[in-house]
Amino acid sequence: MANMAQAIRMALHFGEENLEVRDIFGEDVGFPLGGVFTATQGLSTAWSSPLDERGIVGMAMGIAMAGDRCVAEIQFCDYIFNTIDLLKMAGNTLWCSNGQYPMPLVVMTPVGAGIRGSVYHSHSFDAWSSRLPGWKVVMPSTPLDAYGLMLSAIQDGNPVLFLKPKALMRIRGEELIPGEPDNEKELKSMIDAPLGDRSSWRPRWPELEEYLVPIGKGKITRSGDQLTLVSYGRHLLLCNEVADELKQEGCSIEVIDLRSIYPYDWSMLKTSIAKTGRVVFVNEDTEVTNFAEHLVYRCVQELFYQLLARPRVVAAKNLPGIGLHPSLEENTVPQKTDILSAVREVLSEIP
Repeated sequence: MANMAQAIRMALHFGEENLEVRDIFGEDVGFPLGGVFTATQGLSTAWSSPLDERGIVGMAMGIAMAGDRCVAEIQFCDYIFNTIDLLKMAGNTLWCSNGQYPMPLVVMTPVGAGIRGSVYHSHSFDAWSSRLPGWKVVMPSTPLDAYGLMLSAIQDGNPVLFLKPKALMRIRGEELIPGEPDNEKELKSMIDAPLGDRSSWRPRWPELEEYLVPIGKGKITRSGDQLTLVSYGRHLLLCNEVADELKQEGCSIEVIDLRSIYPYDWSMLKTSIAKTGRVVFVNEDTEVTNFAEHLVYRCVQELFYQLLARPRVVAAKNLPGIGLHPSLEENTVPQKTDILSAVREVLSEIP
């Protein structure tokens, strides 16, 4: 099974071969490295840009306005903040031009903690990105979803932010990507560059097929009727573990993978929360002005009389950064024990 980095790489290859992607670029994106996480290794249209995030976003906007499709990478989301004004302009261009100038670009960037990246390589960008009008924002939790969301992002006429969870880039999936060989060692030999001299190496791409995950469509990963647990990215996997553990205790937890932060699948959320009467939202962005606070607001506005307990948000502590030492990171970003504790507390509340 492919890991997430390989899945993204295969989606980008499919894009340059079948979806008219002309440029894939960013810092160290080109030959021979193929990006910090190797998500662009071996791609024929990948090239390395100067170390200039504003230049990367500006170039992507120009390519898109000229009618071509491109995928740009910001090496870590920690360094995307100086592009906010450009992201805002990219988001409103289609609207301001009354549909005359589509903006079919993808900006992908690794997000979140989990790699011991300390202050400058552990930020989240969920909440910031949700406040960029005109952008669609996705974050996969599995390699297959990463593949399908990337292909949907490439084909969209709007700008799309593709947020890659840093901690999941080397995690293998449980489902094959269409066209991927069954043997993971075979896949590695085909598309992973060897260590050492890579000057003569070229990938042997499998016969990949189109697979689309619609932007704005969530996924129920565990069914239940006592509480709804909502997440995305790497914390979705922890939520699945919590649901499985509590099932052994007789608790029925429904887990929803949003997959898209905007637009999000409110229909799925509303149906599930109305059924269970209880909801806990989980992500690793800071707790103040967290995206999940908006979801809680909407729950209270539209589902108040169906709630059996107050909605909860499990998020990172509101600190200026995340420390390098494992204990500092683990006490800042939500862990499985934090999710378990919140779920147990909400389940125990008596209406």
